[in-house]
Amino acid sequence: MDKHNFDDLVALMARLRAPDGCPWDRAQDARSLRTYLLEETYEVLDAIEENDSETLKEELGDLLLQVVFHAQIAQEEDSFTIEDVLTQLHQKLVRRHPHVFGTANAETPDEVKANWDALKAAEKKEKNNENDAPHLSAVSLHQPALTEAYQLTRRAAQVGFDWEKIEDVLQKMEEETGELRVAIAEDEKERIEDEAGDLLFSAVNVVRFLGLDPEIALRRTNKKFIARFEQIEQALAKQGKTLGEASLAELDALWDKSKETP
Repeated sequence: MDKHNFDDLVALMARLRAPDGCPWDRAQDARSLRTYLLEETYEVLDAIEENDSETLKEELGDLLLQVVFHAQIAQEEDSFTIEDVLTQLHQKLVRRHPHVFGTANAETPDEVKANWDALKAAEKKEKNNENDAPHLSAVSLHQPALTEAYQLTRRAAQVGFDWEKIEDVLQKMEEETGELRVAIAEDEKERIEDEAGDLLFSAVNVVRFLGLDPEIALRRTNKKFIARFEQIEQALAKQGKTLGEASLAELDALWDKSKETP
């Protein structure tokens, strides 16, 4: 098997984007590649969830391709090069690890994270020349709402705007559930949407307070739901039935049985 290094990949991407290269690759720009960047990121996450090292190796390569692809486009536009990306990354890693490359002290992962966040915030203010930039402005609004909510609440917690104990967060979620019930009873469509959003937001807060990432937690639940639903389909198939032919009582019984499987 031929071995190739990073420079080979960069050269290959340049060749694909050359005038006599691949028509599809040449037609892409940063915006058109956004969907593929997201897809490759989620496929990496799937491989990690499956603990599949072979697939992870492949998917990391696909994700790396996106980085090189974007850098090649930027170079053609005289914006920046892949070398600029690597240089900036190297400098950032050194700067954000003063406990390794400097004189700062950080003996636990939490201390390292706190230093990282403080340095990141200081860098953003310096970059934007803003001493009073809104604290939540560092959170990107161009990401899935679940992740955005997680980052908003996490960033607010960094400055002490947080609950003291998990019971308080759970109580808040119960309050939001009650408010949603009232909105449903009164059949106020816009208010129902508002209260449903509040309930989701409070659920994100619960998960975040427990030290978990809600995106990863929900993906795990989605995967579990798919597996159990497929068990229902398989059980019905053995009975010669389809999902549409089964009653709700049958589906519920099969669902309960699927939960017995680890």
